[in-house]
Amino acid sequence: MAEVAIWGYGLSAFTYLCFGLYLFFAWRGGRPGGLLILAVVVSCIWAAASGFVAHTSAAWLFELVRLLDIARGAAWFAFILVLLRPLGAGRTKWPFLAAAGVISAQLLVIAAGMVDLLPAESVVGLSIATFLMQAILGLVLVEQLFRALPSESRWGFKPLCLALGAGFMFDLYLFADGFLFSRLDPDVWAVRGVAHALLIPLVALSATRNPAWTLRMSMSREMVFHSTALVGTGVYLLVIAAAGYYVRYFGGDWGRALQLTLLFAGLVLLGVFVFSGAQRARLRVFLNKHLFPYRYDYRNEWLRFTQAISSAGDGLDLGQTVIKALSDLVESPGGGLWLRDGNGRYLMHSRLNLAVSAAIESADSPLCRFLDERTWVIDLEEYRSRRMQYQGLVLPDWLSSIADAWLVIPLKSTSGLVGFVVLNAPRARFEIDWEVLDLLKTAQRQAASYLERMQAAEALLEARKFESFNRMSAFVVHDLKNLVAQLSLMLKNAERHKHNPAFQEDMLETVAHVESRMRTLMTQLQEKRSIDPAKVVDLATMAEHVKQVKRALLPPVEVHREGAGSAEVIAHPERLERVVGHLVQNALDATPEDGKVSIRLNTGHADRVRVVVEDSGCGMSAAFLRERLARPFQTTKASGMGIGVYETQQYITELGGAIHFDSEEGRGTRVTIDLPAARHAGAGKDGAEKHVG
Repeated sequence: MAEVAIWGYGLSAFTYLCFGLYLFFAWRGGRPGGLLILAVVVSCIWAAASGFVAHTSAAWLFELVRLLDIARGAAWFAFILVLLRPLGAGRTKWPFLAAAGVISAQLLVIAAGMVDLLPAESVVGLSIATFLMQAILGLVLVEQLFRALPSESRWGFKPLCLALGAGFMFDLYLFADGFLFSRLDPDVWAVRGVAHALLIPLVALSATRNPAWTLRMSMSREMVFHSTALVGTGVYLLVIAAAGYYVRYFGGDWGRALQLTLLFAGLVLLGVFVFSGAQRARLRVFLNKHLFPYRYDYRNEWLRFTQAISSAGDGLDLGQTVIKALSDLVESPGGGLWLRDGNGRYLMHSRLNLAVSAAIESADSPLCRFLDERTWVIDLEEYRSRRMQYQGLVLPDWLSSIADAWLVIPLKSTSGLVGFVVLNAPRARFEIDWEVLDLLKTAQRQAASYLERMQAAEALLEARKFESFNRMSAFVVHDLKNLVAQLSLMLKNAERHKHNPAFQEDMLETVAHVESRMRTLMTQLQEKRSIDPAKVVDLATMAEHVKQVKRALLPPVEVHREGAGSAEVIAHPERLERVVGHLVQNALDATPEDGKVSIRLNTGHADRVRVVVEDSGCGMSAAFLRERLARPFQTTKASGMGIGVYETQQYITELGGAIHFDSEEGRGTRVTIDLPAARHAGAGKDGAEKHVG
């Protein structure tokens, strides 16, 4: 067992060292805290020296370990006596004298052995007897401390009393066995250091619960949970190993086989515990119930809940994330979320480990009215046994048909009941008390605000889609108005020129053009996008086509070209023709028949093409140009819609160009459009798609 002792006492020394450093940096000058640090430091030195004894077996080092063991006991006695003093002066006299007597006896025995006053066998027996007295006195002092504590203060000292009591009990067994057989059991002595180190988490827990020790420490519930789970796992494996060794040595021919079978079964059972959420839930509930004054660490629970619902992930949408966050608070495996739709009904939106439900609750149903008015968490088990507490509430039949339904949690924000969550039965027995209800009520308000924001974002997105559709519809209607104007003009002239073959041919061409444009516009409206692909467009050809379309109108449109460069740009042909045609139409509408309307192309610049639409019409005021021209639904024409200029400006900007208006009342208007030349935007037909994309 020498190797076991070396590793065990070494681990114990390291654990005491880490705990001592933590206490030192957390200490704020109080006497109890200082004595606790002293006891931990002496225990660390004792454990390290014991490990060296197991390694070297030097006689002088063994005597040093005995002295350190006495010092360790004296330090823990001093710590307990300081804790006893505020509880009554009369209770501290005899414990102090008893502790002084035991320590004096231990030192006298060691001194007698060093000067050979007694035989070696007697010294060993007396030494073991004094250490046995030390263990008994320690148990008595711990019992006195626990009894002297007021009932309302015991929760803070329970872990400490349990740790010290367990340590002294281990020493009692070790030295009682040694006193009977006149020697210490080497196996028990080898694990003594580890046994004492395992008690440190309980001492730390008491230190966090007692600010009077002036130790600024905190131990999270997660730390307690994982430490307890680790200790429990170690004890479990030790029990399985001990049973295995017993079967091996006393089981005869079947001992080896039974040992392996028992160890395998124990490991399988341990695996079930480690991977079972229900078992972990039972352990967490047990620790919260017996080791903490409050059931939850509210700061950690709030941060965890906020983090969970603010970062939906792992394949879960926001609704499923809310279900999981709420269910984790009460050890539930999942549930379902019902949210309010646009018609005021509550339908299942998300589910987690729950079957799909077609249940629909109206806003004025008894369940929804109760949740909205009372904001109570409905415990279905309590509802079945004590229905009168819910003031005559009648639950719907579909809720009773969910076999594992357990809690109904309302999700209410400032605007009303957003929805509700139905949680499944917990993995382990879970008591619903005021703390749980308060935590759930606080969490549900946070969840309701997130869900309400989600619904608002979805409604805004839908509204934007309708806005985009309506805007496109307005553009289409505007183009239809221009086409209808062409048809009206043609019908007006039909009475005079219906027998003219040239007019008939022109009329058929106009009708075909109008039909094609209307079909294109309808397709564009249905698909909610531009249907003509971007390509290289020759502005000179486009200007001639616009002139041809407007040839029946007065004054006639003139087309001029300046410069010898290319007039090609990259755009959607029909859309660009539509916006230029709109500018020409506006010029025709504002100009008398004896006026002038022209389209002038300027290709003198290498990187851009300029289109100027100019008229000698009525013009616009400076105020209209500044405040109303570029805004939608603003117009000076009696039959106009006020969106043509808006669409023109939006599209020219989309192409990377610029548009500028110059106008003066009574003197006409000039509209200048600058567009990037094709060779600078992608160079030719092959680069058209790249430029637009």
